[in-house]
Amino acid sequence: MDEPSCNIEPLMSRQIIAKDSFQATVRAPGFSIGIRCDNHEIHGIVYLEPCAEKSPENPLAQKAVKEIKAYLENPEFHFTLPLRVFGTPFQLQVWREIAAIPCHQTRSYGDLAKALNSAPRAVGQACGANPHPLIVPCHRVIAANGKLGGFARARGGFLIDTKRWLLVHEGHEGV
Repeated sequence: MDEPSCNIEPLMSRQIIAKDSFQATVRAPGFSIGIRCDNHEIHGIVYLEPCAEKSPENPLAQKAVKEIKAYLENPEFHFTLPLRVFGTPFQLQVWREIAAIPCHQTRSYGDLAKALNSAPRAVGQACGANPHPLIVPCHRVIAANGKLGGFARARGGFLIDTKRWLLVHEGHEGV
């Protein structure tokens, strides 16, 4: 049986996104990753329900596929992809804090809020708006009680399973 194309609902926008809107897609255990980019910057990374891989359309998409696959093999892999940075000043602060969380570690929404003199809910909203998940590892942000919390503005389904897989892949047990 053929795998479905990526004409499915992505995590972040809740719009139907056609496979053609990605310059590449990568399969991961239980989910796929859509890559949007031009020749110079990664515009966005989107977690998708499992779908067929799409070959890279340009050299940067090819580099992104290579780096994502390297991470899937080794969670300590360090991404070097050029990211198109856009967001509110607060979102940018939150994403910088998230990017500083080392592999094998997590921080709570409350910890980040305290560091930014903000509220956990505001941090959660910024996490959900992260255009570069995996590279800016918002999966490493969890609830204060150790529960996974939301992920990309989702409370269940494949997105929470994706967050759990990413954390286990990075060595977190019992999530």
